[in-house]
Amino acid sequence: MDRTGEKDGKRYGERLYVPWWGWPLPLLAAVLLAAEIHMGHPGVLAWLPYLVLVPLMAAWLLTMGRAKVEIAGDELRVGKAHLPLRYVGEVDVIDREHKRKALGPELDPAAFVVHRGWVGPIVRVHLTDPDDPTPYWVFSTRKPEVVAELLRSH
Repeated sequence: MDRTGEKDGKRYGERLYVPWWGWPLPLLAAVLLAAEIHMGHPGVLAWLPYLVLVPLMAAWLLTMGRAKVEIAGDELRVGKAHLPLRYVGEVDVIDREHKRKALGPELDPAAFVVHRGWVGPIVRVHLTDPDDPTPYWVFSTRKPEVVAELLRSH
């Protein structure tokens, strides 16, 4: 789901989708909840909880995977936010082992964060815009070295 290479002005793009191993447990939980409702209310509409809860959980899992990380033209896009590359300062790659500290005690409450727990590393991009109250962006990416190198090279 990620692309590297210059195509239509896009130098990098990836979607932070939920991997296949993240689907069975939530779907099983939806089925168990539907079964519990079914047991408490048997009858003609006993299938209704299954019809509602399982697709609802699948839709939620799809929604969780809609976040994108893109470097296109002169912009960094993470989720729905856009950052002109001229305001990119220092770029840090934070591995899985140090992520907890970076997102916990070291995190500035004013930072912009797009974190997906199923994606290991994160990238921290310090902003140089004096008018922006956000000190830095922290976001998940599967290829942090590629993202960091592209941001540093601009």
